[in-house]
Amino acid sequence: MATEMTRRPAGDNEGRIIAFPAGTGTANVERCARELGRRHGADAIEFWKAECRRLADQLLAAGMPESDVGQRVLQFQQDVQSELVFSHQNGPLPKSQNR
Repeated sequence: MATEMTRRPAGDNEGRIIAFPAGTGTANVERCARELGRRHGADAIEFWKAECRRLADQLLAAGMPESDVGQRVLQFQQDVQSELVFSHQNGPLPKSQNR
C-alpha cells in the first residue's frame, strides 16, 4: 500500500527542469526597489543595469533559453517598478515593520 501512495503517474513534463533562481523572488524585488528609491542619477542607472544583467546571466547559466530570459527580465523590471510605486504611495514602514 505504501508503494501505491508514493507512485506518481508519468506526465509530459517528467524529468523537465524549470529554472527558478532565488534572486527573482519578492525579497529581491523589494531590495531593488529600496535601492533604486535611495539612489539617483547615474548611480541608480548603473545599479539597475547591473541588477538586470545579473538576473539575465543567472537565468542563462541555469539553462533558460535567451528568448525566455528577456521576458523574465522584463517581468522583473515591471515588478520592481510596481514595488517602487507602491512604496512611494504608502510611505516608509515604521522601523519595527521594515522587511
